[in-house]
Amino acid sequence: MTEDEQLMKEVIMDHYEHPRHNVLLNNPEYITVRLKNPSCGDDLTVQCEFSGRGDTAELADIRQKGSGCSICLASASMMAEQLEGHDIKFVKTALANFSHMLQADPYNPEVLGDAQALKGISRVLPRIKCANLAWQALAHAVSAYENKKSAAQQGQPTAIDLEVNE
Repeated sequence: MTEDEQLMKEVIMDHYEHPRHNVLLNNPEYITVRLKNPSCGDDLTVQCEFSGRGDTAELADIRQKGSGCSICLASASMMAEQLEGHDIKFVKTALANFSHMLQADPYNPEVLGDAQALKGISRVLPRIKCANLAWQALAHAVSAYENKKSAAQQGQPTAIDLEVNE
């Protein structure tokens, strides 16, 4: 194992053993997305609170909690740590770059933080789903937030709770 591979493994294990933002809240203002990966048993919930409007809206708080493999749970921790406090434009950029990285396509490593440690996952196809689960949940939350803004303007209910099996 090269020195870089060893460092990446240590980063992954640090996030797995000491997850960041690993407490869920019972707060209806948060968008809650629960995704499951039945092929390996990963079950992850991501909660997001957004603030602001339009292009200045930001991911004010993000939380994650779940059960599953070390790759899934470490990826969720990395994502939450890297993206909290950033505007939606940055979050969408990070989502796209993470997807590119997992597909071994060119990406901007600066927007991914510790999540770059997962770049080797692209060589292990079954593990891509594990690494991507939290990021898919966040993409659903961003979409739900954008839809929630439209629903609120039309006087529709804005409580959103999604459960998606992927």
